[in-house]
Amino acid sequence: LTDLEDLGNVVAKMKKKGGTGGKVGIAAAPKPMLNDTLAASLTKQGYKLVGTHSGVKLCRWTKAMLRGRGGCYKHTFYGIASYQCMEATPSLACANKCVFCWRHHKNPVGTHWRWQVDDPELLIKGFMHNHRAMIREMRGLPGVIPSRLQEAQTIRHCALSLVGEPIIYPHINTFLNRLHEEGISSFLVSNAQFPAQMEDLVPCTQLYVSIDASNAAELKEIDRPLFKDFWQRFLDCIDILANKGQRTVFRLTLVKSFNMSEVEGYAELIRRGKPDFVEIKGVTFTGGNKPQLGMTNVPWHQEVVDFSSAVCSLVSDEYEIASEHAHSCAVLIAHKKFKKGNDWYTWIDFPKFLQLAEAGKPFNSMDYMARTPEWAVFGRGLPGDGGFDPNEVHWRKGDSRTSSLASTPASTRPGTPSSFA
Repeated sequence: LTDLEDLGNVVAKMKKKGGTGGKVGIAAAPKPMLNDTLAASLTKQGYKLVGTHSGVKLCRWTKAMLRGRGGCYKHTFYGIASYQCMEATPSLACANKCVFCWRHHKNPVGTHWRWQVDDPELLIKGFMHNHRAMIREMRGLPGVIPSRLQEAQTIRHCALSLVGEPIIYPHINTFLNRLHEEGISSFLVSNAQFPAQMEDLVPCTQLYVSIDASNAAELKEIDRPLFKDFWQRFLDCIDILANKGQRTVFRLTLVKSFNMSEVEGYAELIRRGKPDFVEIKGVTFTGGNKPQLGMTNVPWHQEVVDFSSAVCSLVSDEYEIASEHAHSCAVLIAHKKFKKGNDWYTWIDFPKFLQLAEAGKPFNSMDYMARTPEWAVFGRGLPGDGGFDPNEVHWRKGDSRTSSLASTPASTRPGTPSSFA
């Protein structure tokens, strides 16, 4: 049997061998990744498409923090200002078809790049233009804080985790360097299927690998990878991650009845990859017309905490739970090298990172760390709402407190996040 993704190669070989009547024509030019149907589907989901293979979308946490309703877990764990974060991808294509994909598999799939390639400069400008336009659309909405709306026009962070596999974009290194030149930090997420590209990757602010299972059988079931040698590729990426100098993260998405059984297997992968951090997060139910998961597959936050504690107990010589974001059902395990005395340093000194990246000299994750505030440390936050910034308001439908917060200038609130303040 031949995978659909490989039919193009089969036809090309047939042409060379005369298998199509002996006629050998000029090789067809690469096609755009997005056809009209895919573009319409993604646009309907709220994407702003850029070029022929990329997109940007406004994150719900960006909208929430513009209203003073709290930031995402990356705000709690690492200190980003969610209202200054741009979520984008230079490649909408992926080599996996994960059962928990929150994009409902509307994006293309493939094991290699076979499409037109857009210039990095086009993507950077397109992402920033569309992101700022979406921010401006928030003007006048109830609760939006004017000062944050203005600050949000200055993009400080880019989460390359929107959809697809960004690392396969042929000009990913130039793209990352251009982001940094624009004063934008980079959080890049990979599905651990492209070791060659990971080996060649230039330093980014934080490099993620999705660890969706602890063994080959479960990984095949939950990620549904296209590669036949998916497990070896997965392990190769983990080995490469262990030798990266910048901040590295394992990201575990817990799905009940799929990948929460082999705690020791996860601990072994942590020992092998030596990540700086391990994010453990409960899967988000996204619904859809034919959902492959239900609410029974979504763990409670306490279940995520218990699972994290079990994993941590097996690597306790080097790792410890450092933070949590209960609203997102997320827990952060950190290497103890980021702990000084009783203080954690999981936050990022973003200006320092940009300086180091510009200098072009070797540096490591310890060179741009910053102290984690007390409210973000595990066990020291708001009771029952761990990791929620106390300078924000945890808004609930019908809650009138947001109106009073919106009338308070952000600059007058102690501890208001500002990535480059």
